[in-house]
Amino acid sequence: MTSGADMIDWDLAVSTANRLVRPGPEVSRDEARAVVAELRVHAADSEGHVRGFTGLDTRGNDTPVLIVDRAGWVQANVQGFRHVLRPLLDKVNERRDTIPGGNALSGVGSKVTGIELGTLLSFLSARVLGQYETFAPGAADAAPGNAGRLLLVAPNIVQVERELDVDPTDFRLWVCLHEETHRTQFTAVPWLRDHLEQEVHAFLTETEVDPAAMMRRFREAAQALVAGRRGDEGAEARNGNDGSLVEMVQTPVQREILHRITAVMSLLEGHADYVMDGVGPQVIPTVSEIREKFQQRRARGTGRLDLALRKLLGMDAKLRQYRDGERFVRNVVDQVGMEGFNRVWTSPNTLPTRGEIADPQTWVDRVHGTRPGTT
Repeated sequence: MTSGADMIDWDLAVSTANRLVRPGPEVSRDEARAVVAELRVHAADSEGHVRGFTGLDTRGNDTPVLIVDRAGWVQANVQGFRHVLRPLLDKVNERRDTIPGGNALSGVGSKVTGIELGTLLSFLSARVLGQYETFAPGAADAAPGNAGRLLLVAPNIVQVERELDVDPTDFRLWVCLHEETHRTQFTAVPWLRDHLEQEVHAFLTETEVDPAAMMRRFREAAQALVAGRRGDEGAEARNGNDGSLVEMVQTPVQREILHRITAVMSLLEGHADYVMDGVGPQVIPTVSEIREKFQQRRARGTGRLDLALRKLLGMDAKLRQYRDGERFVRNVVDQVGMEGFNRVWTSPNTLPTRGEIADPQTWVDRVHGTRPGTT
């Protein structure tokens, strides 16, 4: 049996992305070296800032920090995709063998899928500033707390700091604080990576690979998108989705899993924003200006095509994760302090649900037993 990974032409995905990716900002060789050197210093400094603010213990952390260009980000994420998509690809592979001519079709399908994935990666590679790569190759075999690697995309950081017209040194440290918080989350909480991977695998194994079922769901998705364009916003809410194809082609079981994943991601992203805002005033003189300008950029996107793709891919939901998650963290810390908030990292059972992200008091009541100041 052909490996499930062969259902996607990974080499074609990389070459497609590299062919389509837009060039980064113009910098001289000396400028590029200076940017890389400064990002390495900020990444190292950020570890101590984040550890001191959060109280999370990351001693012994030796996960690597990689300063990459857009092509390097594409290559790293293709490797991560190969790992995390394995359950779905194996399932498709099994289904293929039951369909007459399936082996022949898979060769064509792998090329098409490779091109589609490469196109998506080229779009994203120009927008990501940094990323803690949770599912890096070999991460599953690494010692607890040492899984993953931190990626900083140098050309994108330079491009955005120029677009926002902010102090480059301050902005680079600001980005590093956010991404270092993600590294701290996974290195200080050893069970978190396995838990998230199990949820993602459960989501993927529930995927319907029956062509008729998939076509039915895509028709429903298309109808819902048409309703949304006509202004029937309630139609999306009634269907229990956010209007993206990512959400609308899911099974009911997948939606339940996605709700749990969304809650975790909201926590992680909101916590990173909260830490960045908490540490920033102490070490970044222009943090208020950076935060205001970046929030405006994050909300508006960069153009009509960008906004359309964000909607289609569910990226608008990610923007809500930053906002809702940060509000959850801030509310809980205000009530029970940072030590009380850190009980969120005790086990999967103490992670907030999607409902608790929206109503932080319910998490405080469940995990702490009583409201602060009551008997």
